[in-house]
Amino acid sequence: MPPVSRSASQPELTALFASVQQHFQDVIVPLWQGPGWNADMALPYEALDAGHQPLPPQRYRAMACARQLYLFSSLIGQVPAAEERAAALFRSLQQHFHDAEHGGWFYSIDPQGAPLDQRKDLYTHAFILFACAHYWGKVREPLVESVLNATLEVLAQRFATGDGLYEASLDRDWSSLDSGPLQNPLMHLAEAFLATLSVREDIAVQRALVELCTAMQKRFIDPHHSVLMEKPLGAVDNWFEPGHQFEWYFLLESSPLLHGSKLHASLERAFVLTEQLGVDPQTGAVTAMLDLNGSAKDATQRIWAQAEYLRALTLRPNSEGSVQRQLQALQQRFLHARGWYECRDEQGEVSRKDMPSTTPYHLATCYRGLVDYLG
Repeated sequence: MPPVSRSASQPELTALFASVQQHFQDVIVPLWQGPGWNADMALPYEALDAGHQPLPPQRYRAMACARQLYLFSSLIGQVPAAEERAAALFRSLQQHFHDAEHGGWFYSIDPQGAPLDQRKDLYTHAFILFACAHYWGKVREPLVESVLNATLEVLAQRFATGDGLYEASLDRDWSSLDSGPLQNPLMHLAEAFLATLSVREDIAVQRALVELCTAMQKRFIDPHHSVLMEKPLGAVDNWFEPGHQFEWYFLLESSPLLHGSKLHASLERAFVLTEQLGVDPQTGAVTAMLDLNGSAKDATQRIWAQAEYLRALTLRPNSEGSVQRQLQALQQRFLHARGWYECRDEQGEVSRKDMPSTTPYHLATCYRGLVDYLG
């Protein structure tokens, strides 16, 4: 299908997005203000079932708290009580997850609030930095910036490996678990560094971000296909995920600092191949995991990957027709009157009906990209 001119379908696209945004504010956000909120713990439940009942809690994760902190920070000034909820989430992050003895933040606590998985993982710390940067950008409170600074210090002193990369996981006392670097936490660290730079000038963060992207190009980009692998090159049983290719593409394409870098050029080259191998041309569904031959290692279709593909398309040239088709695909395949479907299987059947507290972050960042796109 040829690209649709912006003037031809702008009103239609704008109206479609308005209905999707309305669904987010009227249906999805209230789930986490009401049934998804454990007022006793001042934390979001990990997930709700299709009937809006919390799944029996097995744990609460710092990462899930941080993603919801981002969500409600992004809604300050748009949704009633968003600022109060963000403040409660920020307090809970410190109260429940901060390790007073060793520094940093625990991975999870049990349903009673006692430390559960006490390891320190990069994914969690990246999201704490990301959320604090956005929250501080809205409220400018000194305590929030002090937590932001403490997170940066932990990242530099504990996780950094000296070659631009970072350990994926460390023990509670920061001793090595020999995890090595992994793509996904490193991507979210890049996202968190960009969020920090969006709210303040920071030469050290800027340098760390450039060094990270240089190391990603060297250690994770397949030299033949230019796709970004999930594990370092040479690792056994490696794979790539179209959703993550699109997520990285958006971060690199949207950053004046990273635009034009070698990593950006690689993701630019890989975009068409990723679409060919990882997006169903009929439904627009994004495949979860592929090997380098293009075979599906996991053909699950996840809402977050759908959202990341849509967001990436907003930065592609002549993309209005594609943006509109993918926004329709997101709305028709994943959103419904009572919330959203988390996953569909290879045949397109709904395979997960629960709604995790972490997913609204992906929708919020996607919709932010659409707001910018529509100007």
